[in-house]
Amino acid sequence: MPFGTLGGMATGAAEDLELLERWRAGDKAAGEELFARHFDSLCSFFITKCSDADELVQRTLLACVRGRDQFRAQSSFRTYLFAIARNELYQYLRRLQKDRDRFDVEVSSVADLITTPATKLVKRREQQRMIESLRRLPVEQQTLLELYYWQDLDVAALAEVFELTPNAVRVRLHRARQELRERLVAAGDQESAAWLDASPKST
Repeated sequence: MPFGTLGGMATGAAEDLELLERWRAGDKAAGEELFARHFDSLCSFFITKCSDADELVQRTLLACVRGRDQFRAQSSFRTYLFAIARNELYQYLRRLQKDRDRFDVEVSSVADLITTPATKLVKRREQQRMIESLRRLPVEQQTLLELYYWQDLDVAALAEVFELTPNAVRVRLHRARQELRERLVAAGDQESAAWLDASPKST
């Protein structure tokens, strides 16, 4: 599987909500445990897109702390957290763009904005090719695919994160998957392209 450790099951939503309520009631340890459950996922989300993953993880967690009472449990805490992470990422990328008015998450790619790739996550050559192909997609497509495949967010959760309808998410997933496949084939990574075609998530 070219993605390495992809496809882990999402942490229990009920346990997250219990920890959140305890944290809101003043239990600091519950808040620390809640963030610890999602820390690695946030790191893996950011590390393929920027060289300041640690900073963006901290920004995301701080934003979550500031907005903890705004979460209404209409979605999972995990979905809420990745919605914040996506917002922090896009703000970060806009700061890198000299002409911020020209930054477009549906057109601009991480490779266009950042010249030094983050490689801590990748260990093997095929993983590097996959990461580089993802990084050359428009940021919106890269983020959508990684949340879908890497973080196991389903279409309903993605619709909340991206503020789209489920049907719109399905259309964008299809387009992003096709674009990634074409880039993998062009890079000579037939193995990853075949995995993408064969993956149950492709249906």
